[in-house]
Amino acid sequence: MKNLYSIVLILLIFQSHSQDRVTGEPFSTRSEVIAENGMVATSHPLATQVGIDILKKGGNAIDAAIAANAAIGLMEPTGNGIGGDLFAIIWMENDKKLYGLNASGRSPKNLKLEYFKKNNFTKIPAYGPLPVSVPGCVDGWFEMHEKFGVLKMEEILEPAILYAENGFPVSELISYYLEISARNFSKYPNFNETYLINGLSPTKGQIFKNTDLANTLRIISKEGRSGFYEGKVAKIISEFIIDQGGFLSYEDLKNHKSDWIEPVSTNYRGYDVWELPPNGQGIAALQILNLLEKFDIKSMGFGSAEYIHHFVEAKKIAFADRAKYYADMDFNDIPVDYLISKEYAEKRIKEINPSKASRRVRAGDIENGDTIYLTVADKDGNMVSLIQSNYRGMGSGMIPPGLGFMLQDRGELFSLDENHFNVYEPEKRPFHTIIPAFITKNNKPYISFGLMGGAMQPQGHAQIVINIVDFGMNLQEAGDAPRIRHVSNQQPTGGEMFDGGELSLESGFDYREIRKLMKYGHKVFFSLGSFGGYQAIKYDEKLGVYFGASESRKDGSAMGY
Repeated sequence: MKNLYSIVLILLIFQSHSQDRVTGEPFSTRSEVIAENGMVATSHPLATQVGIDILKKGGNAIDAAIAANAAIGLMEPTGNGIGGDLFAIIWMENDKKLYGLNASGRSPKNLKLEYFKKNNFTKIPAYGPLPVSVPGCVDGWFEMHEKFGVLKMEEILEPAILYAENGFPVSELISYYLEISARNFSKYPNFNETYLINGLSPTKGQIFKNTDLANTLRIISKEGRSGFYEGKVAKIISEFIIDQGGFLSYEDLKNHKSDWIEPVSTNYRGYDVWELPPNGQGIAALQILNLLEKFDIKSMGFGSAEYIHHFVEAKKIAFADRAKYYADMDFNDIPVDYLISKEYAEKRIKEINPSKASRRVRAGDIENGDTIYLTVADKDGNMVSLIQSNYRGMGSGMIPPGLGFMLQDRGELFSLDENHFNVYEPEKRPFHTIIPAFITKNNKPYISFGLMGGAMQPQGHAQIVINIVDFGMNLQEAGDAPRIRHVSNQQPTGGEMFDGGELSLESGFDYREIRKLMKYGHKVFFSLGSFGGYQAIKYDEKLGVYFGASESRKDGSAMGY
């Protein structure tokens, strides 16, 4: 009997540990992918393969990024597509330099703030024609291609076109999100014809085709940028939106252009972390890192209440500034250099109480002033960090007839307060949530990475950097590690956070540490999802290889050759 008890005990112990990995952290889902000649990491395995195929055909990282983005727009329409915007940070090895691209669209020229006031709007609607701004993605592709591309655009877009014409099996996660989207968007014109099969949302493994999108992509591949922003496609978009009661015009589309901008950075313990300046929220990650650099994060330990508390308090300060100052820099004098300076962090750090959660946080006083992510690296050392989105998942609900895609609803993020930096104005870019990131070390490329998910993004960027730099995690572990997400009860203007907000912790944190956080005064809650989606590529100069990592919470895949 004693021997039987021992056998059962051994079996139970074995069973409880049978899923443990031989190497790495217990929360790590897989090993990093390692390859010498190139690497692609996207949120969809088929799109990753498209990127790899382009690299093998002789395309560079820019070509592969565009091809993969076009494929994901088809395969993951719940998060992105050619109706949305794009941002990128690109390392070009020949130039030994980072380039930043802001391919976000502007508001309609003929829509004025007075329209919203006259019609008693307290905020811009989430759906319908009014929040639709110019889709910047396609122009972003052609800016990248014209400046750095190698292959012809017809070759680059052909894989996505063929998948759209011939179909592909829908993944489990996208099937889930399409079913949810159908409940919200089925009432809008052209949704059912574009995204449903026989009146039902596609099920896992079902072959889905989008011949309308294939035709639109073919026009773009043959006619270039003008094939989208001028001619037939632009006329269909503008006429549809105006017919629906909106204001996006043919001239708005024709006059759109992307901007090459300088990325900005801060140094975190010897690593230069790069983001793009507003109208995006990337500098919030830099502000968080500047504040946390003042503390011995490593000794606190990953998952400790002490670390989580300090992280959340730093986030509150950065997001108070985010609510007040982050907006289109063409319309405002935004003090970016000061916001991301060590001097400013030194001033604000005094507001962090090491054992008590703050209830109210204001923006600093300054005198002058649902998404996809992918990354690609090629054999020549070029690396692309690219993020693209429609906002609120699929977007506005507005699907121009016969084109196969939904337009974004980024205009919802404008404020209607005349005194706010982000107040609605014609031909202005709204505050943006999507942000690519990059890390260099000793002026050399190190990691291209990003993390999707609205306000989770700068919080996630900072956590990825801390996981790698302070806690010594590898590229995959840094993304698999349980995440912290603080949700602010933020006023729409003025930048004040009140009532302390709420702290959401992903499963995997020790409940003893959670109890300590509650004693500090944090309101802890648990949620399903909303912790973002991560992809990354690291270049190891000494070994001469790339390491790739992808998001285990989504359908992500990293692949090299």
